[in-house]
Amino acid sequence: MMVREPAHAGRFYAGSRDACLRDLEAMFSDVPVVETTGPAPVGGIVPHAGWVYSGAVAARVFAAIAAHRQPATFVVFGAVHRRVQPPAVVFGSGAWKTPLGEITVDDRFIERVAANTSLIADDPWAHEQEHSIEVQVGLIQHRFADARLVPILVRPTDQAEAIGRAVGRVAAAYESDVVFIGSSDLTHYGPRFGFTPQGAGVEGFRWAKEVNDRRIIEQILELRAGSVVAEARTHGNACGGGAIAATIAACQELGVTQAHLLGHTTSAEVVGDVMTNAFDGAVGYAAVLFA
Repeated sequence: MMVREPAHAGRFYAGSRDACLRDLEAMFSDVPVVETTGPAPVGGIVPHAGWVYSGAVAARVFAAIAAHRQPATFVVFGAVHRRVQPPAVVFGSGAWKTPLGEITVDDRFIERVAANTSLIADDPWAHEQEHSIEVQVGLIQHRFADARLVPILVRPTDQAEAIGRAVGRVAAAYESDVVFIGSSDLTHYGPRFGFTPQGAGVEGFRWAKEVNDRRIIEQILELRAGSVVAEARTHGNACGGGAIAATIAACQELGVTQAHLLGHTTSAEVVGDVMTNAFDGAVGYAAVLFA
């Protein structure tokens, strides 16, 4: 059995089981109670920076799901930060390992997806150093001990929506007990990231959150799977436009009609920086729940 070893333990999150558990308990302890009407959650959008920065935001989505259901499988559509050739790649079988143990890959679900679309290639090595899915695995393990994993990296191409729809149709056809998660950060703003269209001062950082982030958040809340990739490409307000588009589309195939914004912040706010003119970078994080 192929096991994907943790590539970012000790960097994006703690390297030992005990430290991970302490951090996870702290992240989930401050999550506000989320009241939603209608059906149980089907998916969500979460950030993927280090746990100390974005973990508490991501925890809002996982806590809201756990309050309503314990799905058998998490399909995590991840952003692509390294070179990947196909429009999407899946880790097709085996397990993923973190300091908390192993989570089994749902190879039966993946086989069904493969029989229904040629847009997703099986390439476990493409996942070897990517962090966008790995940082979510510990949160899943912590709140959903028996869940399985379907890790799919999705490039920000015009095919991202079709990829999500194909995966969603499989879940609907087989009445699969799944939840779809899209892993993406929002605007990377500041000299550190070479992106300062509104200047490097306080007003520029405020624009990144209140204007640029809000552009793509509004598209997510309106379930506009077909335009998210172009929005992110044009305005630089999400590193995982493909993951977001695929998640929205997959959720729509399961009948989702509502999206709830559970939180929106930046790395500067999380660490308590006052966003002075000397601050050289901040990243936006949002938590969105689909039901």
